[in-house]
Amino acid sequence: MRHNRDQVKAELLAEAEVMIEELLEWDENTPMPTLTQLEDVLLKLRQRLSERMAEVVLREQEATRPVPGPICPTCHQEMGYKGMKEVTVEGRVGLLRLERSYHYCGRCKSGLFPPRSATAAAREALE
Repeated sequence: MRHNRDQVKAELLAEAEVMIEELLEWDENTPMPTLTQLEDVLLKLRQRLSERMAEVVLREQEATRPVPGPICPTCHQEMGYKGMKEVTVEGRVGLLRLERSYHYCGRCKSGLFPPRSATAAAREALE
């Protein structure tokens, strides 16, 4: 089920607030940190937030699954919807755990999880 903008915003803000609290807690318990220590903490938090934001946006896009199914990149026939599957992909923001619709071509025996990355667009598959 797709959530409205305010619901998605509230979910992301709540997660950002947790991470801000973690940063403040670290700051209070780390006297005289070096710049490198601070950057290490910030980079980890940024990574987590980026991954979570990507997961939420992709989840919301999945909630409006396209009909008809995608076209098979090999035989150019419409692929059938086979339900939801969990997949972990590595994007530019990190590892993303997604529950995506799975489509399968009975003719070519190939499947895919939309959406596709820019580098995979020609192959019609999620990297």
